[in-house]
Amino acid sequence: MGRLIEKHRPHWAHKPFSVSVFLGIVWLVVSLAINYAAAMYATNNAGPAVTDIVLDNIPVFNVDIIFLDGALIFVLFLIGVLLYCPKFIPFTLKSISLFYIIRSFSITLTHIGPSPEQSPLVLNSLNKIFVFGGDLFFSGHTGLPFLMALIFWKNKALRYSFLFASIVAGVSVLLGHLHYSIDVFAAFFITYGIFHMSQVIFKKDFEYADKE
Repeated sequence: MGRLIEKHRPHWAHKPFSVSVFLGIVWLVVSLAINYAAAMYATNNAGPAVTDIVLDNIPVFNVDIIFLDGALIFVLFLIGVLLYCPKFIPFTLKSISLFYIIRSFSITLTHIGPSPEQSPLVLNSLNKIFVFGGDLFFSGHTGLPFLMALIFWKNKALRYSFLFASIVAGVSVLLGHLHYSIDVFAAFFITYGIFHMSQVIFKKDFEYADKE
């Protein structure tokens, strides 16, 4: 614990870092609120379901544990990573915020209804804040771990861990018919663009995280 505190001390003693973390938290809260509103809008205005070359050829599997519990494990793992690598906190928070803002805009433009046959999900009060049904394009379960892989790309262990999480999430939402195939495949390309946008918009935070 003492070693971890010493690792954090020089960063928090740097005022611009503290301010940037605060702004990152504010942006994250705002982005999640926007995402909630957009997801509700998309779900309430969802149109009919469409055919899908992948979903039409695979049965529905129960992916409740992976989709819900797996997401929680991912969040806890990410928190642990940021506690161990504090210099990444500002850039990561702001990149996630940008991710959710762009995804919110995206899901309000597409009103395709969810697949009629889906994996049964047992939602608690916390899950209901993030899981809706009509917020399909693009897959957040797939894109967010991939974004983390890009952010921590220089660390091979973290890179491959987040890439594995992204692939598992992508496969699971397809097996559970919780997303259309385009939602998953497009997530990688859109997230890649979001990462590079973050590098430009949050240049100082990226350089701070990227320095040795």
